[in-house]
Amino acid sequence: MSGAFPVPRANPRLLGHEAAEAAFLDALRAGRLPHAWLITGPPGIGKATFAHRVARFLLAGAPRGAHSLEIPADHPTFRRAVAGGHADLLTIERNAGGDEEKKRRSREIPVEQIRRIEPFLRLTAAEGNWRVVIVDEAEAMNRNGANALLKILEEPPAHAILLLSCGNPGALLPTIRSRCRLLALEPLPDATVDRLLAEHAPELDPEERASLVRLAEGSIGRAASLIEDGGLGLYRDMLGLLDDFPRVDFRAVHRMGDRIGPVAAESSWRLFTGLLVWWMERLARAAARGTAPAEIVAGEEAVMQQVVGALGRAGGLDRWVELWDNTRRLFAQADGSNLDRKQVLLQAFIGIERACNG
Repeated sequence: MSGAFPVPRANPRLLGHEAAEAAFLDALRAGRLPHAWLITGPPGIGKATFAHRVARFLLAGAPRGAHSLEIPADHPTFRRAVAGGHADLLTIERNAGGDEEKKRRSREIPVEQIRRIEPFLRLTAAEGNWRVVIVDEAEAMNRNGANALLKILEEPPAHAILLLSCGNPGALLPTIRSRCRLLALEPLPDATVDRLLAEHAPELDPEERASLVRLAEGSIGRAASLIEDGGLGLYRDMLGLLDDFPRVDFRAVHRMGDRIGPVAAESSWRLFTGLLVWWMERLARAAARGTAPAEIVAGEEAVMQQVVGALGRAGGLDRWVELWDNTRRLFAQADGSNLDRKQVLLQAFIGIERACNG
């Protein structure tokens, strides 16, 4: 099912970021195009798609009078860029190549990848005026890689442009951020996510699509991952563990640990734990505002009311925020070590039950 969603380099369309496109075009028309752009925003909203869109536009000659960065999918520049065969485009990505096990372990862009940029940019453009480098997930550069990139930014070659896609700009060196033009992309409107789901996953019924839109929080990439990994089912199962709150169904937690704990269930583990932490944070934000979150799946409202009621009797919002932080840290520790994931899951739900029982 996930194949219905095009990868960024092959995506000819970008919805919801018209203002960002206009800002880039304005700089280009004014003759003041920065040599480096830092494209930021939450995961899955189109940062890498935007970067590839800019690259194709420049490599196709930056058509005069264009009102968007779109280059048709049948354009020769588009086809060669997608195939990785354009001589004036270099893309640096985390987890480039390798099998699934290697991808799971890789958490950074090594310096060797970044060192490819300088000699590439020093070459004369083969097909036009521009040499373009895309660094996707730039926050994943290691320290040596970041320093190597900084040297390039300090002395940028003429007719070269670097496009850094970054979900966590605070992880970059301040000197890198200061040498880039910031372009912050916003989460997509729910209507846009709904439209894209209707186009790319037409098999979804309206109720499932509405639930995915709410879970996605403006990220079509998150929605696609939820579909691929059975996220809605895992979300319902997560709520089912809290059906009898403030008591937790630990037999069901054991079964869930057997299901998502093994290494082979890596994607399910990450999705389930991510959803649990997100749900706890969402409930805390709503409680701080004195409101109730919108129900995502049928029956969720009753679970939230049970949790909120238990919290009121056991210490309130502060206790829940502390629990959320402890749970988030626990899962992060499990991801960074060889802890038994089933035991980690049990520990998380033991903490939830204790915190809400006084």
